[in-house]
Amino acid sequence: MPYNGLTQFKLSLQEENELQVISEFVDPVLEIAELADRYVKTGGRAILFTNTGTSFPLIINMFASDKRMSMAIGRDNLEDAAQELETIFKKISKPTVGLIDKLKILPGLSKIASYMPSKIRGRGACQKNIISDPDLDILPVLKCWPHDGGRFITLPIVHTVHPETAEVNAGMYRMQILDKKTTGMHWHRHKTGANHFEAWKKKGERMPVSVVLGGDPVYTYSATAPLPEGIDEYILAGFLRKKKVKMVKCITNDLYVPEDADFII
Repeated sequence: MPYNGLTQFKLSLQEENELQVISEFVDPVLEIAELADRYVKTGGRAILFTNTGTSFPLIINMFASDKRMSMAIGRDNLEDAAQELETIFKKISKPTVGLIDKLKILPGLSKIASYMPSKIRGRGACQKNIISDPDLDILPVLKCWPHDGGRFITLPIVHTVHPETAEVNAGMYRMQILDKKTTGMHWHRHKTGANHFEAWKKKGERMPVSVVLGGDPVYTYSATAPLPEGIDEYILAGFLRKKKVKMVKCITNDLYVPEDADFII
């Protein structure tokens, strides 16, 4: 089933007894990560920390079991999803020689086309509350290990676009908090986001970036999935949730993001 934001997924976890709620204050700097690490190694549930010293709660270990991962991608088990994906991507990437071969892949292409993301007009749910003077300190961003360089946003879906080809990408790259309005971006040179950045740098222009936090957990998975080159991550998300993703134009740049995300940076 598609989830409209993390709140709906949290409710599903509660219904399945897959969520532990901690209401006492736990510090996002070192303490939350330590508890989460210890808990998951003993087969524990996902944890919702409701008192983080900020205005927002924090949920962690959402994907740290086969059952919760299956729930996140809307399947009874992970094997079903793997077989579905393998079958459809084989059809798409397989070389076609004659007319018969080409006709054979049409059902697969038609199925994928129905899950193509769609752009909506106006503003989405993610734009109901806009903070025009950004302050990253309002978020419960974790410092996970004592020797980390600082606090890192660890599950950001980073949206970029190539300046020449207009190819878009949604990747998962850790972001280090440097100050209230600035982060570093950690990506390897072979990653699509890094390639986009090099293209913008060569062009001599600043690269537009939009970061999604939360939304349907399928978005987070899709941003990490090893997709064939040129496949939009939100096609995979739509395929998994059996419902196309609605995208909305950002407030401060021309990139599009899921309209039901929890936070946009």
